Amino acid sequence: MTGEGRSTPATPAGPAWFMANELLAFVVELAALGALAWWGFATGGGVVARVLLGVGAPAVAAVVWGMFAAPRARFRPPLVGVLLVKAVVLGCGAYAVHAVGHSGAAVVFGVVVVVNTGLAETFRRRGPVAAG
Repeated sequence: MTGEGRSTPATPAGPAWFMANELLAFVVELAALGALAWWGFATGGGVVARVLLGVGAPAVAAVVWGMFAAPRARFRPPLVGVLLVKAVVLGCGAYAVHAVGHSGAAVVFGVVVVVNTGLAETFRRRGPVAAG
Protein backbone atom coordinates (compact mmCIF):
# COMPACT_ATOMS: atom_id res chain seq x y z
CA MET A 1 0.00 0.00 0.00
CA THR A 2 1.47 3.34 -0.98
CA GLY A 3 0.49 6.64 0.53
CA GLU A 4 0.62 10.08 -0.94
CA GLY A 5 4.14 11.28 -1.54
CA ARG A 6 5.51 7.75 -1.66
CA SER A 7 6.64 6.10 -4.80
CA THR A 8 6.73 2.40 -5.38
CA PRO A 9 10.16 0.94 -6.04
CA ALA A 10 11.03 0.26 -9.65
CA THR A 11 10.28 -3.31 -10.65
CA PRO A 12 12.92 -4.87 -12.87
CA ALA A 13 11.52 -5.50 -16.32
CA GLY A 14 12.59 -7.63 -19.20
CA PRO A 15 12.88 -11.24 -20.23
CA ALA A 16 13.92 -13.80 -17.65
CA TRP A 17 17.33 -14.33 -19.31
CA PHE A 18 18.05 -10.59 -19.08
CA MET A 19 17.19 -10.52 -15.39
CA ALA A 20 19.24 -13.68 -14.80
CA ASN A 21 22.24 -12.03 -16.48
CA GLU A 22 21.80 -8.94 -14.30
CA LEU A 23 21.74 -11.18 -11.21
CA LEU A 24 24.84 -12.99 -12.48
CA ALA A 25 26.58 -9.61 -12.93
CA PHE A 26 25.94 -8.83 -9.26
CA VAL A 27 27.15 -12.28 -8.17
CA VAL A 28 30.31 -11.87 -10.29
CA GLU A 29 31.00 -8.50 -8.65
CA LEU A 30 30.63 -10.05 -5.18
CA ALA A 31 32.79 -13.01 -6.21
CA ALA A 32 35.55 -10.64 -7.34
CA LEU A 33 35.48 -8.90 -3.96
CA GLY A 34 35.55 -12.27 -2.21
CA ALA A 35 38.47 -13.42 -4.36
CA LEU A 36 40.41 -10.26 -3.53
CA ALA A 37 39.80 -10.84 0.18
CA TRP A 38 40.86 -14.49 -0.16
CA TRP A 39 44.03 -13.44 -1.96
CA GLY A 40 44.81 -10.81 0.66
CA PHE A 41 44.39 -13.15 3.60
CA ALA A 42 46.46 -15.83 1.83
CA THR A 43 49.24 -13.53 0.58
CA GLY A 44 50.28 -11.31 3.46
CA GLY A 45 53.56 -12.08 5.24
CA GLY A 46 52.28 -11.64 8.78
CA VAL A 47 48.97 -11.32 10.53
CA VAL A 48 48.84 -7.54 10.16
CA ALA A 49 49.72 -7.69 6.45
CA ARG A 50 47.14 -10.42 5.85
CA VAL A 51 44.40 -8.44 7.55
CA LEU A 52 45.35 -5.22 5.75
CA LEU A 53 45.41 -6.94 2.34
CA GLY A 54 42.39 -9.14 3.07
CA VAL A 55 40.27 -6.16 4.07
CA GLY A 56 42.00 -3.42 2.08
CA ALA A 57 42.07 -4.96 -1.40
CA PRO A 58 38.31 -5.59 -1.62
CA ALA A 59 37.60 -2.27 0.11
CA VAL A 60 39.63 -0.32 -2.47
CA ALA A 61 37.98 -2.28 -5.30
CA ALA A 62 34.51 -1.60 -3.87
CA VAL A 63 35.20 2.13 -3.52
CA VAL A 64 36.55 2.40 -7.08
CA TRP A 65 33.57 0.39 -8.38
CA GLY A 66 31.10 2.51 -6.44
CA MET A 67 32.61 5.75 -7.66
CA PHE A 68 32.87 4.88 -11.35
CA ALA A 69 31.09 1.66 -12.38
CA ALA A 70 28.02 1.25 -10.18
CA PRO A 71 24.62 2.10 -11.68
CA ARG A 72 24.38 5.13 -9.36
CA ALA A 73 28.08 6.02 -9.44
CA ARG A 74 29.11 9.43 -8.17
CA PHE A 75 31.23 9.98 -11.28
CA ARG A 76 29.94 8.36 -14.45
CA PRO A 77 32.67 8.24 -17.11
CA PRO A 78 31.89 7.36 -20.73
CA LEU A 79 31.27 3.68 -21.49
CA VAL A 80 34.96 3.08 -22.22
CA GLY A 81 35.86 4.33 -18.74
CA VAL A 82 33.20 2.20 -17.06
CA LEU A 83 34.39 -0.87 -18.95
CA LEU A 84 37.99 -0.09 -18.00
CA VAL A 85 37.06 0.07 -14.30
CA LYS A 86 35.11 -3.18 -14.63
CA ALA A 87 38.02 -4.84 -16.45
CA VAL A 88 40.48 -3.80 -13.75
CA VAL A 89 38.33 -4.78 -10.75
CA LEU A 90 36.95 -8.02 -12.20
CA GLY A 91 40.29 -8.86 -13.82
CA CYS A 92 42.02 -8.43 -10.46
CA GLY A 93 39.41 -10.78 -9.01
CA ALA A 94 40.22 -13.40 -11.64
CA TYR A 95 43.95 -12.92 -11.08
CA ALA A 96 43.43 -13.28 -7.33
CA VAL A 97 41.82 -16.69 -7.88
CA HIS A 98 44.84 -17.68 -9.99
CA ALA A 99 47.27 -16.31 -7.39
CA VAL A 100 45.83 -18.51 -4.64
CA GLY A 101 46.45 -21.56 -6.80
CA HIS A 102 43.26 -22.14 -8.78
CA SER A 103 44.24 -21.34 -12.36
CA GLY A 104 41.41 -23.35 -13.93
CA ALA A 105 38.81 -21.58 -11.81
CA ALA A 106 40.44 -18.25 -12.68
CA VAL A 107 40.05 -18.97 -16.40
CA VAL A 108 36.40 -19.95 -15.93
CA PHE A 109 35.82 -16.82 -13.84
CA GLY A 110 37.47 -14.67 -16.51
CA VAL A 111 35.33 -16.16 -19.28
CA VAL A 112 32.15 -15.66 -17.23
CA VAL A 113 33.19 -12.05 -16.56
CA VAL A 114 33.78 -11.29 -20.25
CA VAL A 115 30.57 -12.93 -21.50
CA ASN A 116 28.41 -11.56 -18.69
CA THR A 117 29.79 -8.03 -18.94
CA GLY A 118 29.48 -8.03 -22.71
CA LEU A 119 25.86 -9.14 -22.60
CA ALA A 120 24.97 -6.87 -19.70
CA GLU A 121 26.47 -3.73 -21.22
CA THR A 122 25.05 -4.46 -24.67
CA PHE A 123 21.51 -4.96 -23.45
CA ARG A 124 21.61 -2.21 -20.83
CA ARG A 125 22.36 0.24 -23.62
CA ARG A 126 19.70 -1.14 -25.99
CA GLY A 127 17.16 -2.27 -23.41
CA PRO A 128 16.14 -5.90 -23.02
CA VAL A 129 14.93 -7.67 -26.13
CA ALA A 130 11.27 -8.65 -25.93
CA ALA A 131 10.39 -12.21 -24.94
CA GLY A 132 13.27 -14.55 -25.12
